[in-house]
Amino acid sequence: MKTLSFVFAFLLTNSLFCQTKLDTLIPIRGFCIAAPKTNQVDKFVRFIEEELASRKVNTLILRVDFNYQFKKYANLRDSSALSDAEVKKLVAVCRKHKINLIPQINLLGHQSWATKTYNLLVQYPHFDETPHVKMPEKFVWPNPDGLYCKSYCPLHPDVHGIVFSLVDEICNAFEAKDFHAGMDEVFYIGDDKCPRCQGRDKAELFAGEVNKIRNHLALSNRKLWIWGDRLIDGKTTGIGEWEGSYNQTFRAVDLMYKDVVICDWHYERPDPTAVYFAMKGFNVITCPWRTPSVAISQFQDFLKYREDATPVMRDRYRGMIQTVWTNFESFQKEIETFKNSPSSNNSSKVGSSAECFISLFNEIETKAN
Repeated sequence: MKTLSFVFAFLLTNSLFCQTKLDTLIPIRGFCIAAPKTNQVDKFVRFIEEELASRKVNTLILRVDFNYQFKKYANLRDSSALSDAEVKKLVAVCRKHKINLIPQINLLGHQSWATKTYNLLVQYPHFDETPHVKMPEKFVWPNPDGLYCKSYCPLHPDVHGIVFSLVDEICNAFEAKDFHAGMDEVFYIGDDKCPRCQGRDKAELFAGEVNKIRNHLALSNRKLWIWGDRLIDGKTTGIGEWEGSYNQTFRAVDLMYKDVVICDWHYERPDPTAVYFAMKGFNVITCPWRTPSVAISQFQDFLKYREDATPVMRDRYRGMIQTVWTNFESFQKEIETFKNSPSSNNSSKVGSSAECFISLFNEIETKAN
C-alpha cells in the first residue's frame, strides 16, 4: 500500500512539475476558431477534450459574432444560434480542463464579407460608416470603392448602446473574464463622406474606439483582446495593407491603454513584430495560420525573445495562438485528413491550418519535455 502511495505521489509531483515547466516556457497556448453551430456543439465538446486539452491548450477564442441567442437585441441573432444551454456545455468543458474561454464579436470592422452585409448593419443601416458604398452582386478585389469589409461609425451616438449590450450578454453567457473585439483589417474609418468622422485623425478614431471598448469592459473587471495589424505601419515595414495599415491607424499604438492584449498575426512570414508591441508596453501573443514552417519559426523566435529579454520585457511575450479561418466542421475534416495522410506532413510548404496546429503543438511538447 505504501508503495502504491509513493508511486501515486511521484506521478502527481512529476505531472505538476511538467505543467509548471510548460507554463513557464509558454504561458498562453491558444486556439482560435468560429463557434460551432448548434448541431455541432457536442462534437465540439469532444474536440476540446480530445484535441485541445490533450495538447495542453489553455486558451480558446471562439468567434461568436451573432451566433448566440441574444435576448435584449434578439433581432441581431443568426437564424440558427447557440442557446444558453449549449453555451454552458462549452463553458463546462473548458472549466474542467482549465481553458480560458474568450468570446469574440467583431467590432468596428468586418461588418460585411464579400457580398453579404452582417446583422448589425442590416438591422441598423444608419450605423454604416460608408452608406454610399453599395454591396456588389459579385465581389472582386481590388475595386473602385476600396471595399473589403464594411465598418460601423465609431462616432455614431447610438452604436455603443447596442454593441456594449451584446458584449455584456455574451461575456456573461460565456462566464468570460476576457473579450476579443477583433478590430482587424479596418479599411473604412474616418471616411471623407461621414458627417461625424470626416477630417478626423484615423489613428485617434481607432484608438478612441479601442479605449472606449476597453473602458466598458473594465467596469466588469474584464480585459480586452484585439488583433494587432492596424497598429503596424504597413508601408514603412513592407508588411503590406493586410497585416499592416496603409490608412494611418498605426499611430494608435501610442494612444491606447497598455493593458489591451495584442494578438499579432502573420501568416506568410515570421515577421518579428512581437518585439515592437512588447517595446510599446503591450502583452503580445503570436498567431500563425496554415504554414507549419512559419509557425515553428515564430515559436522559436518567441522562445528567443523570452530568453534574451530584460526582466521588464520578458513576460510581455505571452505565447502562441493557432488561428483557424474555416468553420469547425471543415477544420475537423482537415484534422482527420492530415492524421490519415502522415506522408503529407512537410513543414516546409503551405499546408492546412490542421497541419499547422498539429506541427506547432508537437514542437511545443518537444521543447517542454
